[in-house]
Amino acid sequence: MIQLKSAREIDAMARGGKILAATLALLRGEVRPGVSTGELDKIGEEFIRSHAGAVPAFKGLYGFPGSVCTSVNHEIVHGIPSRKRVLEEGDIVSLDVGVKFEGFYTDAAETVAVGAIAPEHQRLLDVTREALAAGIDAARLGNHVGDIGFAVQTIVERAGFSVVRELVGHGVGVGPHEDPQVPNYGKPKRGTKLAPGLTIAIEPMVNAGLPGTRTLGDKWTVVTIDGKRSAHFEHTVAVTEDGPRVLTALSA
Repeated sequence: MIQLKSAREIDAMARGGKILAATLALLRGEVRPGVSTGELDKIGEEFIRSHAGAVPAFKGLYGFPGSVCTSVNHEIVHGIPSRKRVLEEGDIVSLDVGVKFEGFYTDAAETVAVGAIAPEHQRLLDVTREALAAGIDAARLGNHVGDIGFAVQTIVERAGFSVVRELVGHGVGVGPHEDPQVPNYGKPKRGTKLAPGLTIAIEPMVNAGLPGTRTLGDKWTVVTIDGKRSAHFEHTVAVTEDGPRVLTALSA
């Protein structure tokens, strides 16, 4: 069931979203060769908890052991942070974070370069970020979920990359995952119609190669089927009368 939010509830989500945005900004600055994903997880969790009433939304969610999903190179999502996983020059790492604050959840992610990366890997990051922006711009009254997916898919496939189809964006707010699903592919005017108060996580997951995925033996980490790299960018967005409002931005 879709849960539309009031203006007051959206403002509350934006307050949590600012904490989340600040967390990602902090983590971005900590990414460097030699740092472990476990260290990043600790930094992120401590920063979130330093804000009274804020808690890491992912810690223990469905049994996940960390606060920050840290997915490296060919890992798409749900990478488990570990002190043994040390980042190296040329890697890319996706940082996916959730915050619960004042009773509401927000969700955001970005993929960060570790030191200097190859031009083709930078292009993957740039295209995925552009696809997220296009998806957000499509989150307008009168459009449908399919318009968001179509906008993302168009940017990605025009660049020669592929969108992951087994994993999708989703509603978020009262719970960490709500209806509707928000795929990164679709056709205009198809699917759920966007209504004022709808709050969704738009999250392009873009593979450099094939769109297929598989899950590792840890039952969490999802990787590309061909071992090529993947990028992930995400924002929590509210559909409003005045257009899409990004709730996980520092200016939310």
